[in-house]
Parts: sequence; C-alpha cells; structure tokens
Amino acid sequence: MKLFVPGRLCLFGEHTDWAGHYRTMNADIKPGAAIVTGIEQGIYAEVEKSSIFELYSSADEIKDIWQDFSCRMDEIELKRIAKSGSFFCYCAGVASYMLEWYKVGGVRIRITDMTLPMKSGLSSSAAICVLVARAFNQLYNLNLNTLGEMNIAYLGELRTSSRCGRLDQACAFGVKPNLMTFDGDEIEVRSLNVKKPLHWVFADLCAEKDTIKILSDLNKAYPFPNTDAEKAEHEALGEQNLEIVDRAIKYMATGDAESLGKLMTEAEALFDEKVAPMSTALWSPKLHAILKDPNIQPLVWGGKGVGSHGDGSVQFLARDEESQQKVTDYLNENGMKAYTLTLKPVHTVRRAIVPVAGFGTRLYPATRVIKKDFFPVPCADGMVRPVILILLEELINSGIEEICVILGSEEERQQYADFFERPLPDDHLKKLNPEAQEYENHILDIGKRLHYVYQREKRGFGHAVYQAAQFAGNEPVLLLLGDTLYRSDSNKPCALQMIEDYEHYNRLMVSIHPIPLADVSRYGILHGVWEDKENTVLNVTSMVEKPKASYAEEYLAVRNKKGEKEYYSVFGQYILTPEVFAQLHEDIMQKEIDGDHVTEIELTSALEAVRKRSGMVGVRLRGRMFDMGNPNALSNTIQTFTEP
Repeated sequence: MKLFVPGRLCLFGEHTDWAGHYRTMNADIKPGAAIVTGIEQGIYAEVEKSSIFELYSSADEIKDIWQDFSCRMDEIELKRIAKSGSFFCYCAGVASYMLEWYKVGGVRIRITDMTLPMKSGLSSSAAICVLVARAFNQLYNLNLNTLGEMNIAYLGELRTSSRCGRLDQACAFGVKPNLMTFDGDEIEVRSLNVKKPLHWVFADLCAEKDTIKILSDLNKAYPFPNTDAEKAEHEALGEQNLEIVDRAIKYMATGDAESLGKLMTEAEALFDEKVAPMSTALWSPKLHAILKDPNIQPLVWGGKGVGSHGDGSVQFLARDEESQQKVTDYLNENGMKAYTLTLKPVHTVRRAIVPVAGFGTRLYPATRVIKKDFFPVPCADGMVRPVILILLEELINSGIEEICVILGSEEERQQYADFFERPLPDDHLKKLNPEAQEYENHILDIGKRLHYVYQREKRGFGHAVYQAAQFAGNEPVLLLLGDTLYRSDSNKPCALQMIEDYEHYNRLMVSIHPIPLADVSRYGILHGVWEDKENTVLNVTSMVEKPKASYAEEYLAVRNKKGEKEYYSVFGQYILTPEVFAQLHEDIMQKEIDGDHVTEIELTSALEAVRKRSGMVGVRLRGRMFDMGNPNALSNTIQTFTEP
C-alpha cells in the first residue's frame, strides 16, 4: 500500500493551538484559530503488515542521516525509544500508542521519497507521526477518520520529549487550506476555498531556531497572566488573532491577494510587538532581514514567519506566478531552501454526464418505441415531463453549464434532436397557453447545452462513462444515472448539495443513502467512518459490489448515532475527478493488452482504485431517490414523485 503525507504551512494563527487548550483551566482565554494548509512537499512511503515495527528508506534526500530501524512490538520498549530523543522517537511514540489502545501487530514502512525539509517549521516530525498512524489505521482496518489519525499522531508525539501543539498534525488533512479552531480539548476543522490562485513562497532560512525554548518561554504566561507583558501575549494570541484570521478568510474567499499579503505583514508586526518580547529565541535577525529585503519587496504583497517563528522559515505571498518564481530563485541563490505553493480555487463543477445508453430490457416492450429516458412522469406543477428533462433541469438549476448525454448509437440521437432542437409547429404552439409557450423556449435552450457521445460496444457502466472522458477534460464532473430521479427535501437541488460539498472536500465524491440489509446484494455497498458529528459525511474506506448479506453485516456496517448498524449504497450521483477517467483508461488498456474484449469495465473498480490512492467521500444528501429502471419502481415513481 502506498501512502503520502504532506508537510504543513501555518498561514495565520501560530501558537494559538496550545494557547486555546488552556481554556480548560481559564475560561477567559479566547479560543485558538489558525489557517493551515498542507504543502506539496511531504513523505512518500510503501507500507505493509509485519510481525515487528520496521522503518526503512530508499529516499536519496535523507540517505546521509538515515539508519534503518526495527523494534519488537513491545509497549515498554517502544515507550523507552519514544523518550530517548533518538531519530525514531516520534515513530515509536505513535506505535506504542497504537499497540496499547488497539492491540495491533507490526508494520513495515519503507520511505520511498522525502521532499519535505526537516527542522524548518513545516512539521516533518508531525508528518512522520501521521504516516505511522495512517499505516496502522489502514493496514489493520481501525476505521479512524482523519481527525482520529491526527489525534493519535499528536498523542504519540507527546510520548517523546517534544511538546508540540495540535496544529502540527494538520498535515493529516492533505494539501488544502483549513480553518482549525482550538477550544480547550475540542478541535474543529473546516475546509476553506480561495477565489483566485494565491502564489506563496516559503523557505527554510537555514539558520538556528530553538523551538523548545520558544514554547517553554511563551507557555509561562498561561493559564493566568500576571504581568502586562503576559496580558499582551494573551491578547495577541486571543482576540486579536481571531480578528486577523476572520479577515484572512474573507480575503481568501474574495481573492484579494493584496489585502491578504498586507494582513500577513500586519500579523507579523503584532507578533513582534506582543509575543516576541517574551522569548529571546524569537529575536530572529535573519527572518526580519529577509522580510525587509529590498530585492524581495517589489515582488510580494507581504510576508511573515512560519510555525513557532524564530529563524526557522519565512513565507511570502507573491504578486503573481512570475514574481513567485523570482522570489524562489533569489532565496535559493542566497543560501536558503525555497519552495513554491500555489493555492488554487476548487473548480466549481461546471459539467455533468448522464449515461442513457442502455436498452431498458426490464421495461420491454415499451422500450421498443420509446427510450426509457423519455418515459413521462407527472410533476408537482401539473406538467408531465420526460425523465431526461427532469434530470437536465436538476442539473441546470444546480449551476451546470454543459451536459454530455451518453447514447447507445447515432440512431438514438434523433429522438433528442426531435425533442430538444426542433421547435413545435406553429399550429401546435398556438394551442398552448402563454406559460407553456415560454416553457417551449426553455426546452430549446436546454438543448443548446447538450453534447453527445456514443457507447457502441456494451462493455459495462465504466466503459460507458469513459466515452465522456474528452468532454470532461481535466475538470471534475457530476455524474447522474439516467434512470433515476431526485427530489430535494430543501430548497437546494440534490445536485447542488453535491457540488457545494465537493467544494469543501475536493475529493472523489459519491452520494449515499441507507438501504436494508436484505437489499445489499443488489447494490455497491460502501463502508467508512463518519467525518462529522451529524453523520452526513463518510470517509469511505472500502467499496464492495453486490456483497452477500452475511459479508455486509460482518464487514460493511456503519454505526449511526444510536450505535445501530446501517448499510450504505450509492444514491445515484457522483462527482468524478480526472483521476477516475485516467483509471478507466488504464483498465480498458489492460483489457486490450490481455486480449479480453468480453469482460465488462466497471466504474466501481475504478472508483475503488482511486479511493485507495486519493480517498473518497460519501455524502448523505437531503432528498429522495426515485428509480425508473424496472416496472415496479417505475409504477412507484409515477405514483409518488409528486408527493411532499
């Protein structure tokens, strides 16, 4: 199994994680808040089960400092190594926690690439802790969500001599910006989006920094301040930080890079005024010289320190991509190690795919003369619409701009041309009331958004979806089943709910809903761990196509708030990332190489492959699904689709 864990860059809110934790002792302390993002640099590894705890490396970047490590899975021995301060103390700390609380076996971890600079304020120690926690979690199916992995990484690191804050393990959430809030023992994480690309540069100053002294000195002001200087530290890490973080979120959401950069400079000035005087380790001569460098100033909107501050690392918000590269080159030329980070907006999903290539065997003989996607359905407004029109209106009402319909042949295209492109004859149009005449124009407008591709070989659902790969391009696309209708329980269409959730999580996404255990053998069933308290977002850990009920009951159940077992199937809507189409292409090419032109290409297997590499989110939508694929379902839909 391959894993990747990035480092992390704190954009705003350093030190407020541990400061916010002191609210357990002093309620007057304000909650901590920080904006943190994973970075593109990190740790790549291959992991597998073992009888002992083993770490190896083939990464060139750390070959000069690395020595292979192995240890028995013995709690006392692992705790001893954690306290030793040795190179592998962090890993041993996490392993000891896993053994103590989860009674796991061993793991073998081989680091294949290490692009993350060490001891530079980018949480290399936290990243290795998360890597170890994630390896145990996935290899032993512990069903920990991302926050659970983060907590264990933190608790494991606490078993060493390090006194890190909760901020460091933010690398568990991947390469995306997040707002983290720290209220005593409570931590909340919310994904953030940016309106426009933001071009960051961060650099290891290659100077000396004493993190232990910094943290020791600053913690002396907590939980109760006794002097004016300590009160000033509380203000800076409390209410003033909350105000800065709130403004930063607004600037990111509106794409105001100039104001965001100036805010970075303002935040650094506040830190220098009220926090830095509390520790001589925060005087940071090299950091401040770089921040004021006249060669850099014209290229950036602003800059500040990183992590615990001191002369560890620096970060700048460059004015544009060209300036970003110039700053990076300049810092590297002057003996530092600089890296780029571009935070990009998550694409609002603009395109959708609707596969309707099937013959509709279960609805024969009606499908001899009319495709099932044109079957009529009475609607709440009194109109009778064909299935496909209801689906297309769902998409357009959700902001979708272009739609690709996957047909079985060019002959099927004619029915779409007749309905969506050919105006009604005048004698028919005159018989309609004014409202219906206006609706006729609406139908023709929908037709202008449609594209068509064809699945000429019936080789499975995945093969059908792949026909739209060129249409999808390099963007996420929404996929709706062509024989399923949806009705929202709120004023937001189900498709819009999906799109908004995708903008938060930026991962392969499927809609899910609970089904009875007796029905699991008819569907693909997903298993995972809830990411939120409301049990609406599932971090999917496995996906099994049409399992037996006995298997699902033992391995695929998801507990609800009452502790009861539930079983989740796909609700019929997906947001597919470009990686899914790449996987489908690989699956199809492999069949060609094998000379296999018979076995179907399934979407489920491609989704599972992508899930293993990049993760998958299941989202419970607020709405109902109506199947149109068989006579009983069709009859039920016609009778109930208009019901509240």
